[in-house]
Amino acid sequence: MMTTTTNTMAMLQNLVFSVPISRMVVRRHSFATVFATASTTVVPSPKPASAKPARTPHIDSQVLLGMSEPELQQLAINLGQEGYRGKQLHHLIYKRKAAKVEDFNNLPQTFRKELVDGGYKVGRSPIYQTVTATDGTIKLLLKLEDNLLIETVGIPVQDDEKGITRLTACVSSQVGCPLRCSFCATGKGGFSRNLQRHEIIEQVLAIEDVFKHRVTNVVFMGMGEPMLNLKSVLDAHRCMNKDIEIGQRMITISTVGVPNTIKKLASHKLQSTLAVSLHAPNQSLREKIVPSAKAYPLEAIMKDCRDYFQETNRRVSFEYALLAGVNDKVEHAVELAELLREWGKTYHVNLIPYNPIEGSEYKRPYKKAVLAFAAALESRKITASVRQTRGLDAGAACGQLRNKFQKSPLLAETDSQESQPDAEAVSC
Repeated sequence: MMTTTTNTMAMLQNLVFSVPISRMVVRRHSFATVFATASTTVVPSPKPASAKPARTPHIDSQVLLGMSEPELQQLAINLGQEGYRGKQLHHLIYKRKAAKVEDFNNLPQTFRKELVDGGYKVGRSPIYQTVTATDGTIKLLLKLEDNLLIETVGIPVQDDEKGITRLTACVSSQVGCPLRCSFCATGKGGFSRNLQRHEIIEQVLAIEDVFKHRVTNVVFMGMGEPMLNLKSVLDAHRCMNKDIEIGQRMITISTVGVPNTIKKLASHKLQSTLAVSLHAPNQSLREKIVPSAKAYPLEAIMKDCRDYFQETNRRVSFEYALLAGVNDKVEHAVELAELLREWGKTYHVNLIPYNPIEGSEYKRPYKKAVLAFAAALESRKITASVRQTRGLDAGAACGQLRNKFQKSPLLAETDSQESQPDAEAVSC
């Protein structure tokens, strides 16, 4: 995905940066006064031995990150401690963000030793690289145990007097993406494997560490297609909500569309937003932009989205990347309006002017074309917003989540090309 993997990354729907069509304005307070220029910082980290990663790693039962408070209490009891030690453990992991068992200084030495001897670990990965954009957006590259790199982005909203008023974490769900949407940076880098639940959760904690501020919103719009890793995504969602204490309504799960998965998500009756990467008003055009659309007809997607609203009473966000000369004409807007004519107020359209990537044939539309498309929707009473571009100079904006610091976007510099698995493989 960005749901189109990274391309839906900062498709943060109106919760994050979309502005109403009637007032396409720039943010009231700019981060440019704080960050004069984009900067890059490389943070050295231990380099584990190179190994070919598994495409679908099993859940490591020895990882503490992702465990609930009751689970940690039971673990403490199993290791001969009082149950309340598990509550302390929970606080250390999710509030104090301890990265290693050795950092649990206020726990008895005997308990720490039991954890170490039992092979338990927190499950936090080192930050391999940090890139800060002039608008305050920060992209992090995290180095996983198998030397693969994943990207996560922190997007702040700043007020000159109050400081950061909202901090959104855009998290990845896979290492790379198998769907290869034609305009998406992540898909061009190939696919390695699904992320485990703690590898998703740790992205939120890493953003909080860097910004020294709690994350208020989460969007599953980073590397990968969340619906192809739904179990880990749902486990991470539970932890973010219950343990990190981020409201369900502040979490958005994005998808380009994978058959039967929207129904599965709806069955959990989450109070989170579903964001669907539409990108075209008809099936034939969508298949050209999103190859995986051949397996999931537009008519079926729209039906499943209606059912999602019926099950959750949460409106659906339709993401629409505007590609110059491809899907940005007024006639496309008219067709999109017809597609949504009977939806009432159960949806929102998020228009995203395309951010070009290296090697892509697609171009960013002129502002005049964006305004004309938006006006055509508005005149037909279609609820829509135009997303503001964020983090463009850090390669962190929509469609820009690509590792520019190494030969392969999926592997750390110590790894060889031979260690990269077949990018055609799809692991669910």
